[in-house]
Amino acid sequence: MDKRFTDIIQLIQQSRNNAIKAVNIELITLYWNIGTYVKQKLSVAEWV
Repeated sequence: MDKRFTDIIQLIQQSRNNAIKAVNIELITLYWNIGTYVKQKLSVAEWV
């Protein structure tokens, strides 16, 4: 690759990595919240 574009390529790669991390954080939060919801429903026996 042309040396002139190395910095730009690194910026793009860093942004992609940041986006992937942000999506993963949101997915983990979603799964945690779903688990909390299910636990609460089971504890009050609404789903038994």
